[in-house]
Amino acid sequence: MHEMRLHNEPFELIKSGTKTIEMRLYDEKRQLIKIGDIIEFTNRLNEEKLKTEVIALHKFNNFSELYNFFDKIKIGYKEDEVANPLDMEKYYSKEEQTKYGVVGIEIKKIS
Repeated sequence: MHEMRLHNEPFELIKSGTKTIEMRLYDEKRQLIKIGDIIEFTNRLNEEKLKTEVIALHKFNNFSELYNFFDKIKIGYKEDEVANPLDMEKYYSKEEQTKYGVVGIEIKKIS
């Protein structure tokens, strides 16, 4: 089982079933994730936990490619929000994206 921490808003979107793609750097830790694996997300705000199953892995060179591929709702944006791949640079630098690439982890909630 893999463990990941999330801020409250994306955690709640996964919990509600709206967000089905978790975006991460495809670094050594994420390269261990396989289809069928379980990811337990922990809400940074209140330590609530949520288990999901990995149903697909979508690899891209950078977040711009990932954003162009997916509907913005699935990656955690609201209908009235602008989905901007630069939003991810507060978590992962351009250099890290170039070195590792990025991954859209497609998940379904199991508990």
